[in-house]
Amino acid sequence: MIEIFKQVKDASKQLPLLCDEQRNEILNAVADAIVANKSSLIAANAKDLALMDKSNPLYDRLQLTEKRLDDIAADMRHVATLPSPLGQITKEKTLENGLYLRRISVPFGVIGMIYEARPNVTFDVFSLCFKSGNACILKGGKDADNSNQAGVALIHKVLEQYGINPAIVTLMPATHEATQEMLNAVGYIDLCIPRGGKKLIQFVRDTAKVPVIETGAGVVHAYFDQEGDVQMGARIIDNAKTRRPSVCNALDTLLIHESRLQDLPQLCAPLITHNVKIYADEKAHKALENTYPKELLSSEIMTEETYDTEWMDYKMAIKTVKNLDEALDHISRHGSGHSECIITNNPKTAEKFQSQVDAACVYVNTPTSFTDGAQFGLGAEIGISTQKLGPRGPMGLEEITTYKWLINGNGQIRK
Repeated sequence: MIEIFKQVKDASKQLPLLCDEQRNEILNAVADAIVANKSSLIAANAKDLALMDKSNPLYDRLQLTEKRLDDIAADMRHVATLPSPLGQITKEKTLENGLYLRRISVPFGVIGMIYEARPNVTFDVFSLCFKSGNACILKGGKDADNSNQAGVALIHKVLEQYGINPAIVTLMPATHEATQEMLNAVGYIDLCIPRGGKKLIQFVRDTAKVPVIETGAGVVHAYFDQEGDVQMGARIIDNAKTRRPSVCNALDTLLIHESRLQDLPQLCAPLITHNVKIYADEKAHKALENTYPKELLSSEIMTEETYDTEWMDYKMAIKTVKNLDEALDHISRHGSGHSECIITNNPKTAEKFQSQVDAACVYVNTPTSFTDGAQFGLGAEIGISTQKLGPRGPMGLEEITTYKWLINGNGQIRK
């Protein structure tokens, strides 16, 4: 595998020689190829889907449809329209001794991406890395291996037509050993980004010798305040929970002010259509027991572990709180720093919530489902960072560049 890493490292040196117009032309060509080859991409994806139980929460993430492929191509074209993140002067000054200093944005070099059953990530990572001058080494999960191979083969075909070394996008075998080798590829991989469940991210963080940006795992909350609007709250809760329950910005726990428990049946009513199973504390369970379907209302006793669960399914926990401070405390103990929201008509309460919640994205009166690179106008995303060192939140082009200092002198020497 070291030989593979060397090939990618060598190929990455070709990327800075391309101008932004060339990169954009190639991105649009790949987008066209995705649309033109939808049937073959869907056929490869069908092989993966056939091996997965439809009840598996990852099934939705794994599935490619004509609409999703059209959206992937549209996102790639959008990336091509964005300004280049390279060569941007982020600081500039002349010192008293006459030295002229510039801090300029440059690619990382080679980015390693480790991800699970998400074949769309193959295209998103390529588009962002290529636009930002980075080569990428992809390590997908075995659940999506046929889909990933078909996607990378399509990208390689276009790159070869333009005389670009296809090694700038390299797919590793879908094995545990390949992951281990990537995490130890010091000198070859400049940055590694895991995108998947909690176990994957913990393994990468605990094992890696190369720099890592943590992404993905999200235990997400919505707090319905004592001054929240019921109709708005019902729409927000439904959208955050059921739009795509398997994604990391999906709602996991609803926190509700105890004075609004009588509104809980109305807040949860839209969830019945999607057969969302609810795990509620004693007060919330009592408020729902006469209106919410019994088969969808769990009788399990709530534990701290329940509130730490990222469901990735049509399931949701409910916790009753006495006030905003108790909601904030719960989020502090059980949140993952991903996305949180409050539903309230009180501006001061909203301001306090946004000020005190420690998360990458904090929403007022709108669902956490908007935590997404494309929705933020970034074109696509390489991941959603939940850490504080370096980028935070959806990571687009700017977030996968670094910088170097350029210093021009005229014979000055340091005393």
